[in-house]
Amino acid sequence: MLRWLAILGPGVIASVAGDDAGGVGTISAIGARYGYELLWVLMLLTVSLAVVQEMAARLGAASGRGLLDLVRERFGIGWACVAVVVIVLANAGIVVTEFAGIAAAAELIGVTRWVAVPVSALLIGGTVLFGTYHRVERVFLLMTLVFLAYPLAALIAHPDWSEVVHGALVPTLRGNPQYLLLLVALIGTTITPYQQLFQQSAVVERGIAARHYADERIDAYVGAILGNLIWAFIIIATGATLHAAGITDIQSAAEAAKALEPVAGRAAETVFAIGLLGASLLAGGVVPVATAYSASEAFGFRKGVGLDFRRAPVFYGLFTVLLASGAAAALLPGIPLISLLIAVQTLNGLLLPVVLAFLLLLACDRRLMGSLRNTPVQSALGYLTLAAVTLADVALLVSNA
Repeated sequence: MLRWLAILGPGVIASVAGDDAGGVGTISAIGARYGYELLWVLMLLTVSLAVVQEMAARLGAASGRGLLDLVRERFGIGWACVAVVVIVLANAGIVVTEFAGIAAAAELIGVTRWVAVPVSALLIGGTVLFGTYHRVERVFLLMTLVFLAYPLAALIAHPDWSEVVHGALVPTLRGNPQYLLLLVALIGTTITPYQQLFQQSAVVERGIAARHYADERIDAYVGAILGNLIWAFIIIATGATLHAAGITDIQSAAEAAKALEPVAGRAAETVFAIGLLGASLLAGGVVPVATAYSASEAFGFRKGVGLDFRRAPVFYGLFTVLLASGAAAALLPGIPLISLLIAVQTLNGLLLPVVLAFLLLLACDRRLMGSLRNTPVQSALGYLTLAAVTLADVALLVSNA
C-alpha cells in the first residue's frame, strides 16, 4: 500500500485538479438537465484523458523539459508566445472562478467569503512559496481526499443503479443545440490544457528518469480514471435528485448544492459544498503553478517549486500575481461569472487542439523520445482525440454563430 501511495503524484493531481469549480457547475448542469444520458461519453473521454495525460508525462520523463520549452526549441518563439498569451489569459480567468467557488462553498457551510477567500489565498501561497516540491505535492494529494464527498453525495441521492449502468453503456444522442453545447462543455471540462502543462512540468521537477518511467505511467492512468469517476458521481448525484425532481436549469455548482437541499436534504447540500470547496482549493493552487511553469519555460527562465523567489523571480512573481489578483477579483461585487466561464472555456477550447498537436508531434519524435516514443496505438488514440476535440470546437463555434 505504501509503495502504491508513493507512486501517486503529478498524474492524480493534474487530473483531479481538472474537476474544478467551473467544471463542477458544468457537470451538475449536465446531470440536472439530462440525467445519466451522457455517462457513456464520459466513459470514452476517460480513455482520451488517460492517453493525453500519459503522453505528457512520458514526454517529460524522456526529455527532462516542459512542453513550452520544447515548443520554443522545435517550433520557434512565435508559437511559444501565442501559446503563453492564451494560457495566461485563460488561466487567469480560471483562477478567478476558483476563488469564486471557494467563496460560494464557504458561504454554503456558514463561513463568510471575506474570511474564506483571503485565508485560502494565504494558505495556497504559503504552501507553494515556502515548501519544497515534494512537500507541495503531498499537500495537493491530501487535498484530493476532499473529493470523496462526491461519491458520498451520489450514495445519499439513492440512484437507480440499473439506469446508471444503462446511461454508461448505451449511447444516447440528441440533435438540439442545448444538448450539443453541454456535450462540447463535457469534453472541454474533462481535458483542459493546464492539466497537460502541469503534468509534464511536474514530472520534470519530480526528477523522473526515462528508465524509471513505468510507475509514472500508472500515476497518469490512475489520475485519469479517478478524475472522471468524480465527474460520474456528480452526474449521478444531480441526475438522481435534480433531474428526477424536474430541476433542470442549474447555472453554477453553488446553485446545484442549494437545489439539493429541498430534494435530498441538508446533508446532501453540505457534502456537495465541501466537495466544491476542496475542488476550488486544489485547482486554485495547481492552475497558477501550471501557468507559471509554462510562461517560464517559453522564455527560458528558471522555474520550479523547489527554488526560492530569488532564483526563480519570474516563476514565483507570476504565480503570486495570479493568486492575489484572482482572490481580489472574486471578492468584487457583480462579477459576471457565467460570462467569464464561457470566455475561459472558449479560450481553452481553442488552445487544446494546439497543445494536443504539439504533444503528438513531439511524442512521435524518435530522436527526442527514444524508446519512449509513441507506439502506433498511442498515436492513433491521440490523433482520434485531437480530431474529436477539433470537431467539438467547430461545432461549438457554428452553434454560436
